[in-house]
Amino acid sequence: MKSLRFRKSSTLSRLDPAKPIQINGEKVILREKRVSDARDDYNWQKDPELSRLDSAPQLTISFPLYLLEYTEIIKDFGPGRFPLAIDTFDGRHIGNCTCYDINEFKREAQIGIMVGDRDYWNSGYGTDAIKTILDYLFLKTDLRRAYLKTLDWNLRAQACFKKCGFSACGHISSNGSHFIVMDLTRRQWEKRKDGAKNE
Repeated sequence: MKSLRFRKSSTLSRLDPAKPIQINGEKVILREKRVSDARDDYNWQKDPELSRLDSAPQLTISFPLYLLEYTEIIKDFGPGRFPLAIDTFDGRHIGNCTCYDINEFKREAQIGIMVGDRDYWNSGYGTDAIKTILDYLFLKTDLRRAYLKTLDWNLRAQACFKKCGFSACGHISSNGSHFIVMDLTRRQWEKRKDGAKNE
């Protein structure tokens, strides 16, 4: 899917990671990425288990070189990409949540998440981060569909995404890995929100 620059008329143009942002969930705060996140991101990308869970190659470059590239990238993440850091309410950076492959014509976007700090695994922080970004996207933009892909063997991630309302809609394979594609439409999200209000 081709990433496109936003037209000024599109409400998706509100997704600007260069502007200060803070989105509060029940357990986490989503905020713009900063250069100070570099050390955490470097350590997480060097971690073999996290790399395997993310289906990404393990980082091998030195931190000074990584920081040099990181500093340049963080100035401009490019069109169709909305990266956010995941913080706890006491200011600890525990992971990242990114909205990318934003397509303003189809009004859809892909979501990715990684909780790198193991102290916050299996405690609902990832689930809250996903719910928080979904609420923001469906309330603040004209997005009609959010989707994601997860490794077919990663049952923990799939359970998290199901809690957030996603359901499987397909399968893809890439570079020897097999993924389940899951999605959530605006209508499904609205029904879930209405149901929660009536409980």
